[in-house]
Amino acid sequence: MSSFFSVTDADLTTDRLILRSWTPGEAAAVLDGARSAHWAQDFPAEGDHVIVGLFAEHPAWLDEYGHRQVIERDGGLVVGSIGLFWPPSDGTLEIGYGIVPSRRGRGYAAEATRALTAFALTAPGVHTVYANVELSNPASLRVLEKAGFRRSHTDTEQNTARFVLSATQPARR
Repeated sequence: MSSFFSVTDADLTTDRLILRSWTPGEAAAVLDGARSAHWAQDFPAEGDHVIVGLFAEHPAWLDEYGHRQVIERDGGLVVGSIGLFWPPSDGTLEIGYGIVPSRRGRGYAAEATRALTAFALTAPGVHTVYANVELSNPASLRVLEKAGFRRSHTDTEQNTARFVLSATQPARR
């Protein structure tokens, strides 16, 4: 197990965050437009609505190596989500993340990405985690760089870059 996160039951815990799997009730609340007292005022964001809306089509996204809420340890508020697009393909998994605007700039996305990536690399047969990012999103590019990912290629037609982190490439702390 990596030294920068610990696993408690299904939760991943970092210095400042808890990454907890979605429950069916929480997913239903997002879809129904309900508000929970343990959500940051600007959670869920648009991306959270999109991902939760796809859970029915992709039930594996709710499993151990799937999608999680990003929760501040101090205060217990849900401030974003992060997830692995399970199952792996040829040993690779895609990761996606989002932190609500009110909590951006605190390093939460990189911290959560490091933890979930390290956890993903413990899954049987998984050797690489990747993310595709729009070049017009420099904050997301920095998140991946801070999390230890390296740019593997750029698609100029799509205006995106792919970042990867493999099991043989140690993650940054």
